[in-house]
Amino acid sequence: MSKIKFLMPKSLIYIILLISPAWLLLAQQVTPLPITSYDYTLPANNVSPIAMGTGALNLTNPEDPFCAYGNPALMADNKLGSLSLSFLLSTQEDLEFYEALSLSNTLKDKQFKYFVLNTGPVSFSYQPVSAVHISQFTNNGMNSEYYDYKMDKVQISWGGRDENYPKFAAGINLKYLSGRLVYLKEHKEGYNLIRDGFIDDKAKGISGDLGFTYKMGNIVYSASFYDLLSMLWWENYDSVTLKRRAALGLGFEGTNSHYFAGVQGKIAQEPETTFHLGYSYTFNLGKSNYSTTQNRNSLDLRVGLYSHDFYGTDNINFTLGGGYYYKNFRFDFSLNNIGMKLSDSDYLFSLSAGI
Repeated sequence: MSKIKFLMPKSLIYIILLISPAWLLLAQQVTPLPITSYDYTLPANNVSPIAMGTGALNLTNPEDPFCAYGNPALMADNKLGSLSLSFLLSTQEDLEFYEALSLSNTLKDKQFKYFVLNTGPVSFSYQPVSAVHISQFTNNGMNSEYYDYKMDKVQISWGGRDENYPKFAAGINLKYLSGRLVYLKEHKEGYNLIRDGFIDDKAKGISGDLGFTYKMGNIVYSASFYDLLSMLWWENYDSVTLKRRAALGLGFEGTNSHYFAGVQGKIAQEPETTFHLGYSYTFNLGKSNYSTTQNRNSLDLRVGLYSHDFYGTDNINFTLGGGYYYKNFRFDFSLNNIGMKLSDSDYLFSLSAGI
C-alpha cells in the first residue's frame, strides 16, 4: 500500500514561524492593573479644616488659605502671602483587601495632607493625593498579596477678575501628577513560592480645574469643575482619565456669621451627588477691621454636615471645627464623623503664617 504524503507549502511554514512568538505572548497571563478608581476630589478628601468644619466644601470663602483646592476663583480676592500646612489624624478601619483597593485615597492614621504657598492671586501647592499600602496573608498562610500605590500632585492656581466686571471672578488649577504602583501576588506549593502576578509601574499625568464666583452684595454664587481635561499615562498600561466632578455653591456673609451651601457630583458618571451645609461665626478679640490690618485677633467656630440623601443619621457626615487667628498666624482644626460617632472621627489640623 502506497503512503500518501502531505506537503506543506514553504510560505505557510514561514507564516507559522512568524506568528508563533505572537501566540506565545498572547498566551501569557498579563496581570491586570488593580486600581478601580481615579476619583480623588471626594468631600472626605478635602485638605482644609476650614472647609471641612463647614460641611467639607468651600466654594465661596476666600479667607481660607486652602481655598484654591475647592475653587481657584477665590484666589482673586487674596491680597496677602501665606504659607500653610495641613495634617490628618484618621481612624484606622479594618477593610478587606479589595475593599481598600476600591477607595480612591486610603490614608494612614497620621499623614501630612497638604502644603500651599499663596502669593497674592497665585498659589503653589503639593499634595500626596493617594497613599495605599496593604500587605496581607490568608489564614492558612498559603496566599499573600502586597500592594503599594502612591500618587503625588503639584499644582499652580490663579484667580482674577476684570475691572469692567468686578462682581465676577474666575480661576484655574493646573496639576501635574506622578505616581508608582508595586503589586505582588503569590501562593505556596510545598516549600516553593509561586508568583501569580507582579507589577512595578509608574504613571505621569496632567489635569485642570476651573472655578467661578459672582458676588451680589453679601451673597456669593460659585461653581467649580474638577479634572475637566485630564490624562494619566502608565508606562506599561493604557492611559486613563481622572473622574470629573462639578460643584455649585452659595454663600452669605454677615457681620460675624457666614452661611454656606453647596452640591457636588460627578460629570457624565453614575450619580453620586452630595449636599453640603455649613455655618461659621467669628468672635473678634481685637480690632473689628481685621480684614485690612495686620493686627487681626479672632476666634472662629464652625459646624456643618453633608450627605447623599440625609436619610437616617448613619448616612450623614457631621463636621465641627474651629480656628484662632492672631496677627499673621492662624491655627485651624476640624473633625468629620458619620452618624455622630465621635470616637470614629477623622481630625484635620492646619498651621498658617503670613509672609
